[in-house]
Amino acid sequence: MTRISIELVPRDAASLRQDFDTARRTLPQAGLVNIPDLTRMKMRSWEAAQLLNEAGNVPVIPHIRAIDIAPNAPLPCVQQSGIDEILVVEGDPPADPSRPTYPHGSVDIIRRYQREAPHLKVYAAFDPYRRAPYQELEAVKRKIDAGAVGFFTQPLFDLPALELCARWLEGQTVFWGVSPVVSEKSRAYWENVNHVVFARDFDASLSANIAFAQKMLDFVIREKSNIYFMPLRIDLDAYLGALVMPTI
Repeated sequence: MTRISIELVPRDAASLRQDFDTARRTLPQAGLVNIPDLTRMKMRSWEAAQLLNEAGNVPVIPHIRAIDIAPNAPLPCVQQSGIDEILVVEGDPPADPSRPTYPHGSVDIIRRYQREAPHLKVYAAFDPYRRAPYQELEAVKRKIDAGAVGFFTQPLFDLPALELCARWLEGQTVFWGVSPVVSEKSRAYWENVNHVVFARDFDASLSANIAFAQKMLDFVIREKSNIYFMPLRIDLDAYLGALVMPTI
């Protein structure tokens, strides 16, 4: 069965609860929330997960930044009630240079979770943009060998890319990411930070973004895969509320 997740940014407790309530109202088929761990936010992802667990009794997948975990330090979420799944990401260097980071990658931390917390399902990240495909697919193999049960992709922005990546990850449990891009600033972020290559005819209008999200949803349900929506800087009602669940 297809699982649908909404990625919610934990800016603060009040806005997180509000976004959570809006997402559940506008897209009730989304039975899952995933929470990024952003260094510019005071609330860590697992703290946000605990808050939403208490507020709505909905499964939450917190993101764990591998570079933040000190050697031999306790792993987040191991003893946290209500958390059964996590996503381990590499983690970009923090903007604050005084914030400590550690020289290990997501494979090392996935392996630690497999060894120290086998009760947790650990997902890994898949990014088709930042490096050559063969390098990313080699990383996929290492993450699976370390214990990853599936993948959350970076958001994709056109159907050919989705179809190509689906062939690469055939047989894996995947949450395909989709995020609206409705401004030049947003597009520049994805191009400069994540090295996304947009199609020449890419349309940044809200209606075009909704239409593409609908195509992604249709594809994922048809393929019996999973999807997560990352509704950044957009009205949740206007974006999520416009989606129609296909019947197969």
